[in-house]
Amino acid sequence: MAETFQKVTPIFVLILFTIFTSSLIPATAEKNHRFSRTLSPAKLGLKREKLSHLHFYFHDIVAGRNPTAVRVAEAFMTNTSSTLFGAVVMMDDPLTVRPEPNSRMVGRAQGLYASASQTELGLLMVLNFAFMEGKYNGSTLSVLGRNTVFSPVREFPIIGGSGLFRFARGYAHARTHAFNLTSGDAVVEYNVYVFHY
Repeated sequence: MAETFQKVTPIFVLILFTIFTSSLIPATAEKNHRFSRTLSPAKLGLKREKLSHLHFYFHDIVAGRNPTAVRVAEAFMTNTSSTLFGAVVMMDDPLTVRPEPNSRMVGRAQGLYASASQTELGLLMVLNFAFMEGKYNGSTLSVLGRNTVFSPVREFPIIGGSGLFRFARGYAHARTHAFNLTSGDAVVEYNVYVFHY
């Protein structure tokens, strides 16, 4: 009988210990590992929100020895489509202060655009404006939107940013400055309006 008690006691203690500690774990985990909480913007060093206007030129070079935009994918029917539907282009386009390609560079447009319409030249734009000038050096703005290329002015939402553009929101207006029908190269003027801290 004493042997049975000695065998059962450690098992009974282990079961009680497991029940007791498992009832404590959720309370401890909830206390230390919250999914979300409300913060004051001041805790993150955020002061007053401001509105900035950025103006630059985007150089999309698809021809020649050093293209800045290259097709990386296409559908079976892309080359027979009047809108190049299904073509996906990766870009690393220079952003300059003036429309001339040799003017001062302020950043790069890095991302992709894809022909997403079967009825008009309409692109899906997914890109970051990565700035390398002045106080914006190292900061980015993220763009996700529709670009109907032959519209006089196109508008894209700014959906976020990094660096000085954390918590950014706003919009970009794009207007074609020059387009070479032979090469496909384009220079696009951008006016960006963005709220940020």
